[in-house]
Amino acid sequence: MVRVKICGITNLADARGAVQAGADALGFNFYRKSPRYIAPEKARAIAKRLPRRVLLIGVFVNATRRDILKVARMVDLSAVQLHGEESAAEVARLSEQYPVIKAFRVSQGFSARRLAQYGGASAFLLDGFERKRRGGTGRTFDWKVARAAEKFGSIIVAGGLTPENVGSAIRAAQPFGVDVCSGVEAQPGKKDLERLAALVRAVAMARNGRRNA
Repeated sequence: MVRVKICGITNLADARGAVQAGADALGFNFYRKSPRYIAPEKARAIAKRLPRRVLLIGVFVNATRRDILKVARMVDLSAVQLHGEESAAEVARLSEQYPVIKAFRVSQGFSARRLAQYGGASAFLLDGFERKRRGGTGRTFDWKVARAAEKFGSIIVAGGLTPENVGSAIRAAQPFGVDVCSGVEAQPGKKDLERLAALVRAVAMARNGRRNA
């Protein structure tokens, strides 16, 4: 079963739309330089109005452990997702209190062996590479890299996923989950609920295809 995470949630309507479509997890971006940044207080207000079954993931970039834990407790996050240059030791310490998803941007020459040192991570997110942006780039990568990485843990594929290509990504990568942001947006920070529903349907079709293969 491939899990679906919809990232870059900035408002209650989009959060509810993602849950109703069948998303397993929602992502709140707490990186202030992101166009999808959401204040912790606003994320907390949204979280309180969502069903408990949906997982809430906080996205951070090179934040201090103290700040991460403060936000995680305020919003009642299910896990934290780290998109910076966090060390293996930092991930291990943080994982003692919250599940950690460690993100890597996959550029040319990327080696999946890098993941081996992050034993404290609960999962790894592989994202398309863009030098000046941390996620939400709309860039894909060679999904076969994810197949090579799965020996090191659960793999989540991100970067340029859309309703049109997510099935191909799942068949190529066979990931634990997919993380989608810009591919289901009307504009940065605002989801297109029709495309969001179409994406979840495409994931379901790919799931069935994998079971029948």
